[in-house]
Amino acid sequence: MGCIQSIACKSRIKRENIVVYDVSATIDHCPTIIEENSPIVLRYKTPYFKASARIVMPPIPRNETWVVGWIQACTQMEFYNIYNDIGMSSWELPELREGLVRAISDSDGVSYPWYGNTTETVTLAGPTSKPSRFTVSMNDNFYPSVTWAVPISDSNLPLLTRIKRDQSFTTWLVALNTATREKILLQTVKWRMRVDILVDPSMPLGSRATLTGRTHQEQPRVMTHMEPIPPNALGRPNANDAQVLMWRPRKGPPLVVIPPK
Repeated sequence: MGCIQSIACKSRIKRENIVVYDVSATIDHCPTIIEENSPIVLRYKTPYFKASARIVMPPIPRNETWVVGWIQACTQMEFYNIYNDIGMSSWELPELREGLVRAISDSDGVSYPWYGNTTETVTLAGPTSKPSRFTVSMNDNFYPSVTWAVPISDSNLPLLTRIKRDQSFTTWLVALNTATREKILLQTVKWRMRVDILVDPSMPLGSRATLTGRTHQEQPRVMTHMEPIPPNALGRPNANDAQVLMWRPRKGPPLVVIPPK
């Protein structure tokens, strides 16, 4: 009887009680930047993928804690660095490549299952007497180094002729009950980043590489339906720890250059 006004007696959090608005998902409208400052590696910096949303959560019952934020997984990856007609190095996610899993977590490696734990998440501990209003946001880009020389060679002779990268991601906005692990999916975003760089290793450093193909990325898709989160998107290993650098020569067997962590 005394529970009529009690926060603890209110019904549990449901999707229909959560308001999500001002959902934004974009990729900066600028080309990938190529850096040729080092005699050892070429670096490139892609534009940023950015996602944000404003949320109103209903009052949280006593003894419940909810985290609202972004979870991201890699769903497809091709990342080749071609060295003339000698062969290519390739960053690969073996389980994804072989179709054993549908996605690999893209968490920061600490905040599983979340992409990060700064602007990416908000934690709400009950009891709260009023609705909570907040924004969660995230961003992501590529900024790798690629050796000018064949990665398994002792020589520093520049032989890199092409970099080709094509990666796809699914990003979910999720409310998670920390005790029960109940997940409420609030939004699904799909995005893709592609890079294609031609390299003339005979040219002097600073004028070897040229961006080819599309100069601007396809914009992300905010989905009209909720896509379920595959189990591998929620825990270890993340993509950075699971990836393997292979050397695939034109002749002979492939070699593991950098194993998974």
